[in-house]
Amino acid sequence: MKIIIALLTAWLATFSLPFRSESTLSKAAAPKEYLITKYGVGTDSTKLSTRVIQQIIDKASAGGGGTIVIPKGVFLSGALFFKLNTQLRLLAGAKLKGSDNIADYPLVPSRMEGQKLDYYAALVNATKVNGFTITGPGTIDGNGLKFWKGFWAHRDSMSKAGKSSTNLEVHRPRLLFIWGCDKVTIKDVKLHNAGFWTTHLYQCTNVLIEGCDIRSPFRPVKAPSTDGVDIDVCKHVVIRNCYISVNDDGVCIKGGKGPDAQNLPENGPIEDVLVENCTFGEVHAALTCGSECIHANNITMRNCRMDNDRPVLLFKMRPDTYQLYENINIENITGKCGTIVSLSPWTQFFNLAGSAEKPFGTIRNIRISNVQVQCREFALLAGNPTDKVENIVFKNVTATSPKATFTNKYPSIVFDNVTLNGTPVQAAKAGDIPAGPSQPLRPD
Repeated sequence: MKIIIALLTAWLATFSLPFRSESTLSKAAAPKEYLITKYGVGTDSTKLSTRVIQQIIDKASAGGGGTIVIPKGVFLSGALFFKLNTQLRLLAGAKLKGSDNIADYPLVPSRMEGQKLDYYAALVNATKVNGFTITGPGTIDGNGLKFWKGFWAHRDSMSKAGKSSTNLEVHRPRLLFIWGCDKVTIKDVKLHNAGFWTTHLYQCTNVLIEGCDIRSPFRPVKAPSTDGVDIDVCKHVVIRNCYISVNDDGVCIKGGKGPDAQNLPENGPIEDVLVENCTFGEVHAALTCGSECIHANNITMRNCRMDNDRPVLLFKMRPDTYQLYENINIENITGKCGTIVSLSPWTQFFNLAGSAEKPFGTIRNIRISNVQVQCREFALLAGNPTDKVENIVFKNVTATSPKATFTNKYPSIVFDNVTLNGTPVQAAKAGDIPAGPSQPLRPD
């Protein structure tokens, strides 16, 4: 009997071992933290720490992965390249500050303005780093003032010479460039003062941006082209509980441009984007479709507050690109804005590149519901003559505006329980105003 009990006890012990060892293994497998000041980074905020921080990232990746931790203080750096199984955390009071010398951002294969090209690396770069995470509550600061001044000085000199200039002629780094990554999280971090676009997601899937404070100034020096979040050929993106105030578009849907953009492998659709519980301060538009986009599908903005004088939803209709915008929902919007929806031609940097194509845009299945705003003008609904527009519905919308009429070229648009200055809006009552000139040349 004693022998049987001993054997039974030993047999039962084999079942308990995995549970004990699982706990031990989970602790052993916890990502290692690399506090940069313990690995050779000094605390002199004027000294460039790029090389040492990059060595720490490389060491962490080679060792199986880990979290690069930025402590309280200011740490100056050029372009950093995160590797397999590495993360970034910025503690309270921490600031990763970008160098304002473009030489600290090497030219690398990249993507800008709907084109495949070599361009300057961002301050924080991650390519094919699945599970990449940036967490706060610290700050990533692009230190962009020198780049902004250089941009405007160049733009002014070209204007005086009677020439135009593109956004790429004055070399500027983005703040974040995340390329080809799955399961990306950017949470509770401050993203400030980008030299160029703030957050550029390209060919990514399953992205969460939550609780972030994304800002660049309108004054005293405008921070040109500092889009809050650029979503470029991505699927399944959520932007939640963020504050966004930048000198360009808040959230911008991109994906390619040009008469043959739909045939190029580097371009593609943007699908399944949710923007919710966000506040938009000064921006050029809260949610922009374009100006480089060939297909946007299933885009929702809901439960957001506007505090600006620009469009809630902006469609940039390029006459040199085939565009399809469909299944877009704007729900539960409050505050003050410029227009609820602007749909108009966008000819900035128009270029058919010698093609005989005659591109046009298609907009369908757009629903704007449960909106209560003060606005400069209710809407601007006047795209290119060849654009196809169908099934746009305004439902349960209350707006006040100094203008009692608005531009609407599309009699098929439905207004269901919509009032402007207390007066019901119907398609027949929309302002019969010719489409105005396309927007003046400005940074995209």
